[in-house]
Amino acid sequence: MSSFALALSQVRYTNKAFWRNPASVFFTFAFPLFFLFIFTVFFGNESSHVGGEVVKGSTFTIPAISAFSVVTACFTNIAISVVFARDAGVLKRLRGTPLPGWTYLFGRMVHAALVSALLVAICVAFGALFYGARLPTSTLGEFVLTVIVGSAAFCAMGLAFTSVVPNADSAPAVINAVVLPLLFISNVFIPLNNPPVVLDVISKIFPIRHFADAMLGSFLAPEGFTYSVGDILIVAAWGVAALLLAMRFFSWEPRR
Repeated sequence: MSSFALALSQVRYTNKAFWRNPASVFFTFAFPLFFLFIFTVFFGNESSHVGGEVVKGSTFTIPAISAFSVVTACFTNIAISVVFARDAGVLKRLRGTPLPGWTYLFGRMVHAALVSALLVAICVAFGALFYGARLPTSTLGEFVLTVIVGSAAFCAMGLAFTSVVPNADSAPAVINAVVLPLLFISNVFIPLNNPPVVLDVISKIFPIRHFADAMLGSFLAPEGFTYSVGDILIVAAWGVAALLLAMRFFSWEPRR
């Protein structure tokens, strides 16, 4: 069997293992919808200024929570699950089998990307059904491209980040300590309306802000937003850099 066929087989295996765990499936898909509902209830449907445009709260929430879904499914879940597999000795044992190591990681990354795409579709459908959100047909290609590039880039970043997580016990705390603050300052949980200059500069250093802005720009085109190719290029650059770092520093054995 060729390496490519093994990689596809690993994707199918990872996908089956995921869907045969009902608790994992439920919370994976319920979590973004829970945030979507909670933020809409708390912040209401009041109009606010975002990126120089006026947009209703519920309309802003759909692409923002979609961006959160991609980051969670691709970065957070990949980083945590791979660290747990590494510390349990699973990765080390895999290296002793005929299965090429890259096919295992490929299976995890493709599965995470598929889950993130499904999460985005569910968020959009939920928004259309309950909040009257419209899919921007004029920029649908840009929206799909943003989801694909973002999924691939954050999967690569998740793999790279495993090299700085010391062990499985600390993985959830370390990873969430990095992601959650960035989500709050990156136009995801809260619309940024004239943020402090320092906060704005810091958020634009990291890829989550650019990904969120690209999601907002492509989804809210009918509301007057503009899609910036530069944002998605920055996300892609982060992904390429992360992949190179993962190739250099990724560890198959538990860290001592």
